[in-house]
Amino acid sequence: MKIAAIAGSNANHSYNRMLLEFMAQHFKDQDQIDVIDIRQVPMFNESFKGDAPEVIKDIDRRIKDADAVIIASPEYNHSITSALKSIVEWLSYSVHPLTGKPVMTIGASTHDQGASRSQVQLRDILISPGINANVYQGDEFFMSNVTSLMDEEGNITDKGTIGFLEKCMNGFRYYAKAIDRMNEEMSK
Repeated sequence: MKIAAIAGSNANHSYNRMLLEFMAQHFKDQDQIDVIDIRQVPMFNESFKGDAPEVIKDIDRRIKDADAVIIASPEYNHSITSALKSIVEWLSYSVHPLTGKPVMTIGASTHDQGASRSQVQLRDILISPGINANVYQGDEFFMSNVTSLMDEEGNITDKGTIGFLEKCMNGFRYYAKAIDRMNEEMSK
């Protein structure tokens, strides 16, 4: 399956970007995961006029070319990052690549509760009018205390965590294929 994977942080050192890069390598025999870096995305401004910036057009194309989307959301102050909110705003303003797309939210955090609150908030945002993504409601993957589960190269070192990630991905693949079939039927 071809997956567009958005790292929801614009920090130079991002555990969520590292998580997606780990997934791209770990699942390379089953999936083609395109990790999208949002560090160059300008802050959304509703008064922006004209064509979307080139970086947004590129992200729009990459999502449209994918069968599904994974968004890795860190959690800042019990919420998604401003950078992630900004990219979602861009992707629901003049372009709408997430409409009807199967999306899974995941997250990694240095804290005990992982990115659980940001994932709940992100799901609510993704189903809102103008975005209309098909958000996966199966197993939730969030890595708590990521520094104890990932080495400096971005490899997940805990076998239980890898096993649960594999379980989540298997469920998401099944869901994404079902949503893609449904979308095909609806477009006839």
